[in-house]
Amino acid sequence: MGSVVAILRVMPESIDVDLGKLTVTIRKTIPAVQDIAEEPIAFGLKALKVAAIVGDDEGGTEPLEKAIAAIKGVASAETIDLNRMI
Repeated sequence: MGSVVAILRVMPESIDVDLGKLTVTIRKTIPAVQDIAEEPIAFGLKALKVAAIVGDDEGGTEPLEKAIAAIKGVASAETIDLNRMI
């Protein structure tokens, strides 16, 4: 089994969600997270782009998406890119 780098777009529930606190919570909750960056969306709303290393087995990113989506302040988490590690 190999590993892949998954890039997820995490949408906050509103523009009032503190992205700094959300970033800390995601890092504490998900040890596979390697990097988090803010991404402007529109009208002051920003998303978080989360890079994490996961196994390439079947359903590899689904548990990660569910774990992040369950965090308070997160509206959704979806995988937007997937790359195999060499």
